[in-house]
Amino acid sequence: MYLHLKKLFPETENLEILKHQQVTKLDLLNALNFLVDEIKTSKKEEQPKKWLKSSEVKSLLRISPGTLQNLRINGTLTYTKIGGIIFYSYEEILKVMEQNKVKATSNE
Repeated sequence: MYLHLKKLFPETENLEILKHQQVTKLDLLNALNFLVDEIKTSKKEEQPKKWLKSSEVKSLLRISPGTLQNLRINGTLTYTKIGGIIFYSYEEILKVMEQNKVKATSNE
């Protein structure tokens, strides 16, 4: 991540002056707060999309187009069709995965 001095020190018009100034504890605290905000913002951007297209679901579940079609036909995965594009709810996919979880058995 590249930090822009203007973002860190918006009150400074001439950035050349910064090269000749001492760094204070307040400056370090401002920089730290800025970095924390940037990290929080980037974390929010990493959240999965609410709706996924067929190609994204196939990649996510590592299944073939036929398997995805079977999951639609037998009602395992609900979907929304707009025009010719089929969308799947990410939350619904997680719910189906939880509902179909198989408990491990011990071989004792």
